[in-house]
Amino acid sequence: MIMREVNLAGLDLNLLPPLEALLRRRNVTHAAQDVGLSQPAMSRALSRLRILLADPLLVRGHHGLVLTPKAQALVPLLSVAVADLKNLFRERRFDPATEQRTIRIAASDNQTVLLAPPLMARLAREAPGIDLRFEPYRADLRERMESGALDFAFALATTDLPPGAVSMPIADDRLALVMRRGHPKAKRTWRIGDYADVDHVGIALLDDGRSELDGILAAAGVSRRVALVTPHFTAALAAVAATDMVTTISRALARRFAGAFDLIVKPPPFTKIELPMTLVWSHLRHADPLLVWFRGLLREVAGPAYADRGQRAARRPT
Repeated sequence: MIMREVNLAGLDLNLLPPLEALLRRRNVTHAAQDVGLSQPAMSRALSRLRILLADPLLVRGHHGLVLTPKAQALVPLLSVAVADLKNLFRERRFDPATEQRTIRIAASDNQTVLLAPPLMARLAREAPGIDLRFEPYRADLRERMESGALDFAFALATTDLPPGAVSMPIADDRLALVMRRGHPKAKRTWRIGDYADVDHVGIALLDDGRSELDGILAAAGVSRRVALVTPHFTAALAAVAATDMVTTISRALARRFAGAFDLIVKPPPFTKIELPMTLVWSHLRHADPLLVWFRGLLREVAGPAYADRGQRAARRPT
C-alpha cells in the first residue's frame, strides 16, 4: 500500500477535537455539543475532514451514521494523538520529590567541601532523585553552559561574566592569611611588606595563579614569590601546614581545616578582603523549574556554610 505524504505545515490542529468527537459520537449534533461548536460549524468541519482524509468517514446506516473502515482504523490512533497533544501543551506541575535529574556545577574544592555536605543532606530529604556532579573549571566553560552540559558555575562577584550569563549572590566570604601555628611570623601583626619575606602557595583554577592579591601588592610596591601553585585549596592548606609557606584564601575554608591542620588564620594586611560568592548560569535555562528550585536551595545552605562560627552559634536556638 502506498502512503500519501501529508504536509504538516498545512494541517489545522483545530480539526482534531471535532474529528475525535465525530468518530466517538457518530452523531453531528452530539459531537458539536461536546466540542462547543454549532451544528453547521461541525458539518463544515466534517466536510473539511472528508477532503483532508480522502474518505467519507461517516456514512448512513440502518441505525444512523456508521464509521467507514478508514474511520475505524483512525479511532485508536486518534485517541493517542489527542492525548499526546494535550500533554505537549499542558503545563507540568513541578515536584522536586519526583524529579530524576543530574545537576552539574563547575566548582573548586572550596565550594565542594563547604557546600556538598549540606546540599546532599537537603536533597536526600527533599529531592532524592537528584544527583549532583561537581566538575572542574575548564577553558570551555561558556560553551558547556550554553550547550546544557553544565548547569551552573561558582564565581566571585568581581568575575567578568560572558554574554548571556546570569548570576545570583549566594554567600559572603573573606580572604584570610593562613600559616602553620609554629610559623616564625605567626605571632606578629602582619604588614603588607611581610608578603615579600615569605614563600606563598597560589591557587590556579584556569591560569598561572596570579590574582587580585598580586595587583594589591604591586600597588604597594611589594612583590611575592609564589613557590607552589595548585588547583586545590585543601592542598594549599596541607602544604602550608608542613612548611613555612603561607597562603591567602577563603576564610570559611581555612577555618574549616584550621583545627585539623593546626593552622593560624589571620586577617590579611589590606582593606579589600571581601569575597562575595555568586552562582552563574546561562539565560537559556533561566526558567527551568528544577534549576530555579535548586538555586533557592543552594542559597539557603550557602549562607550558613560560609558564615563565621560565631554567627552560626548566635543563630543556633538555645
